[in-house]
This record gives sequence, C-alpha cells and structure tokens, in this order.
Amino acid sequence: MTDGFAAGFLAMFEALRMTPVLARGRRAARAGHVRDLTVSGSIAVALVRGPDEADTARARVAVRAFGAAEWARVEDDLAAQARYAADLLAGRMPAGIEEVFDAAGLSLLPLSLTEIAMDCSCGRWPRPCTHLAAALYALAAAFDEDPFRAFAWRGRARDELLVRLRQVRGAAVMDGEAPDPAPGADPAPGAGPAPGAGPGVSGAPVAESAGADVDPEEFWRAAARTRPPPAPPAATRAGAVLDEADPPDLAVDPGTLADLLRPAYRALPGP
Repeated sequence: MTDGFAAGFLAMFEALRMTPVLARGRRAARAGHVRDLTVSGSIAVALVRGPDEADTARARVAVRAFGAAEWARVEDDLAAQARYAADLLAGRMPAGIEEVFDAAGLSLLPLSLTEIAMDCSCGRWPRPCTHLAAALYALAAAFDEDPFRAFAWRGRARDELLVRLRQVRGAAVMDGEAPDPAPGADPAPGAGPAPGAGPGVSGAPVAESAGADVDPEEFWRAAARTRPPPAPPAATRAGAVLDEADPPDLAVDPGTLADLLRPAYRALPGP
C-alpha cells in the first residue's frame, strides 16, 4: 500500500490535539507493545501492554462497514480492470483505488473522525491514552503491509472480495463483454475462461483459490461459475471474541475473566 494511505489515516487524529500521546503511542508500537492486532468485520482490536504494566489493555477502532449494495458498486469497477486484482495479490494498494470508491459515492479512507468509534479498556479512557495511540500506529502499519486489511476494515474480507471479483468478471465474460486482461496475460482468441481452469473451481477451497500465491493471470481465468461468496468471517484468532466483545457486567474483574476463558476458546476445534 502507498504510504499516503496510512499517513492520511494517522493525520485524522491530529485534530484530537493528542500529539504527545500519539508520539508515545508511536514509540510503544515500534517497541512491540502491541501484542496482537485483529481486523475483521469493520473493527480493529489491539491488545497493548507496556513492560511496566501488569494488565493488557484492549483498544478498539471501528468504522462503518459498507453494505452489500455499496460493495457491489465497488466490485463492478474493480473487476472491470484486472490490474486492480493483480496489484492487490502482489500486496500493493492499486493506484487510483480512491477513484473507484469515489465513483461509487464512497471513500475507503474515513473522511472524518465522525465515521470512527474508539475506546480502550484502561482506566485513562475516555481521555486519549497511549494504548489507543499505539493501536492506531499498528493499524496503519497493517494497512501498509497488507492492503486487504483496509478492505476488511470496511467489511469485506480478503477471500470474499476475491471470490466476488471473480464472479463479476465471469459474468461479464458470459454476457459477451471483454474485460481488460491482466497485465501480461495472453488469452486465447475467442475463448472465455475454460471450465476447470485456474483456481477456485471444482469445489476448491476458497482459502486456496484466494491465497497469497495466486497468479494474477490465473485468477482471471477461473470458471465463470464459482461458489457463492462466503459469509463475512468472524475474527479467526482463537479467543478473539473475548477481545472484541464488551466486558460482561459481573463482579469479577473483566480482564481476569477473559484470561480464564481464553484457554477454553483456544481448545475449541476449528471450523
């Protein structure tokens, strides 16, 4: 992803007049005090604990997730040019991506702080705290490392987005349209995607068909008929729900209760 996206994300918080706290948060993030970061379903959850802190703080940063109709408008434009998927699969935020969202009447980057909700489980909140500032820097770094994190924060998981792009692309081929080929692709003249060609067909798991090793050229050669997109996944890390959910209204310390329940969640079999 371009540095400009992460920089624009962080710049919004300068309006909160929390520059000293942001500086401490940046140092905390660089020092590795963010123990874990989960981004799913439009909420980012960071577990932050400094070397002198006895308890781990849970900092949350949420944004409005786009609805199905809104994402459909974006996906139509993304599927029209294969270079977008090629860049995403290569770990780059495509150039001109904001124009795609603008055309759909949306913005991938929140336009103001009114679109964002934040909180922290530490005693300092609701005043600005280092935990939340560290979470913001960790989230910005996550956007830089994996552009799909930005889409997940807006409610579209990686696998679901890629499956939807393949479906839209396949539908265009079946309708006789000619979407732009992937960069460097050499399609056979007069031939649409062959049944069984490329990933994501014949019941292949979505995780494999949309994995990081997918060839952008092969991605667009998938069959026009694909499995329906999966439901937006919950956070996949074991026990993530303990961090995303609000603490229960119980006499026992919420942090202690979460720590007691975490081994049980980790022991549960995967899906």
